[in-house]
Amino acid sequence: MTTATDAFRGARDFLLEHREDWAAAHDGFTWPRPAHFNWALDWFDVIAAGNDRTALHIVEEDGAEAKLSFAELSARSDRVANWLRGHGVRAGDRVLVMLGNQLELWETALAAMKLRAVVIPATPLLGPADLRDRVDRGRIAHVVVRDADTAKFDDVPGDYTRIAVGAAAAPGWLAYEDARAAPGGFTPDGPTAADDPLMLYFTSGTTARPKLVEHTHTSYPIGHLATMYWIGLKPGDVHLNISSPGWAKHAWSNLFAPWNAEATVFIHNYTRFDAARLMSEMDRAGVTTFCAPPTVWRMLIQADLGQLRNRPREAVAAGEPLNPEVIERVRRAWGVTVRDGFGQTETAVQVANSPGQALKTGSMGRPSPGYRVELLDPATGEPGATEGEIALDLSERPVGLMAGYHGDPGKTAEAMAGGYYRTGDIGSRDADGHLTYVGRADDVFKASDYKISPFELESALLEHEAVAEAAVVPAPDALRLAVPKAYVVLAEGWQPGPDTAKVLFEHSRRALAPYKRVRRLEFGELPKTVSGKIRRIELREATAAGSDNEYREEDFR
Repeated sequence: MTTATDAFRGARDFLLEHREDWAAAHDGFTWPRPAHFNWALDWFDVIAAGNDRTALHIVEEDGAEAKLSFAELSARSDRVANWLRGHGVRAGDRVLVMLGNQLELWETALAAMKLRAVVIPATPLLGPADLRDRVDRGRIAHVVVRDADTAKFDDVPGDYTRIAVGAAAAPGWLAYEDARAAPGGFTPDGPTAADDPLMLYFTSGTTARPKLVEHTHTSYPIGHLATMYWIGLKPGDVHLNISSPGWAKHAWSNLFAPWNAEATVFIHNYTRFDAARLMSEMDRAGVTTFCAPPTVWRMLIQADLGQLRNRPREAVAAGEPLNPEVIERVRRAWGVTVRDGFGQTETAVQVANSPGQALKTGSMGRPSPGYRVELLDPATGEPGATEGEIALDLSERPVGLMAGYHGDPGKTAEAMAGGYYRTGDIGSRDADGHLTYVGRADDVFKASDYKISPFELESALLEHEAVAEAAVVPAPDALRLAVPKAYVVLAEGWQPGPDTAKVLFEHSRRALAPYKRVRRLEFGELPKTVSGKIRRIELREATAAGSDNEYREEDFR
């Protein structure tokens, strides 16, 4: 009889076997769909038994470091689970976990899974107002937070267990450190159903109040087999993923994907990004696979990439599309192609450039194994469009798709209407099946009746050495209805002013078709969510209100 562990391992090993053969992996892969599965017990503890290889390696800014083997993490999470159970944590309880990249984060995640509690990850950047919303809508029963953040809960009402990680536990807070003395050896209270809730994620909310995304004990743990495949992870790899705790990408690539592959999770903590220090630590740790958001890649290429002596075998980017100019500069310096991927908090990676694929400039790749991706015609909603909304066919529902938006059946039904999960993102497909990202459905706009993709214009601007970051939104125009306006963050050594604006308008005229040209420009920082995504809604509102700091193309003719 095949166990859930055997089924998971079989699917995992199939993807490892075909890690550089996309066609074989895509056509031959089938999702394991066990009736019962607990990743912490049925996978992590199994691979951890007697395993002294490093599972987690954390290096602090001051040089201090910690390493834990798979066996050590398994044993420590058992003690934490027993201690939490002794303080009332039960199956189905909601546990808000607001920790940094510290050992206790991974211990707590594994322990909560073993208890069948529901984890609500939260970034330590949240303030009391955000926390009140999460405690209320998330129906939080327990919170696990850094001792430095306990005061944030002074004005957050609720009858929840308060647990502080650190030496300075405030009055009324349990000291997490006491878990070290708890008994070892964990016995689960009962079986874990595959569709039991595991995680609830508050989305980053770039345009509206965050939605609450529900994932199960299979949708993320098993779903991220696809993420493992995209990254190109293998057993024994050392994987660095730059991501803040509290966001889905952290679970993607700092928990499930690397440990699905039996790889080491490597973390370098810092308060201020330092490209030279990061590359030094990558060399020292022997990083073989590297994932970073576009913001980090854009900062890296401002530095001397040649400082990295031992280049990673695999490099990927996620969070937002990565501009072709950044990819080319990394390729020239490292001889490695940064491979793009597309996914959401609601899913694992849906579309990706996986190892061994023939890459096309600007394309985010082809559907991941286990996903049937369609483009829905914007007018009819029918599949088969060459450009349309990116959607997942639910006739063979991928395991790596959320259960739904918790507490909002209407929003869930809207997202799953017509037998498709609708991402809200627009893409195009070429004759070879490669998909290219166009933009969020609500970001694409028309100028003189031509459709404008902000991403395409931003990519063109980033080709100029003066531009570190750029965001394009529509600006009202009496003649054309709307024209593209760029908000630009300048690279080091460039100063805002008419001279730089003139240079960038000239670059826009050379790089873009006349109907796509940037017609207005403003310098300054870009508003972002705490997860680092650009809040375009704020830029659109600021543009509509007008600005005295705006430069217009017609003034430089």
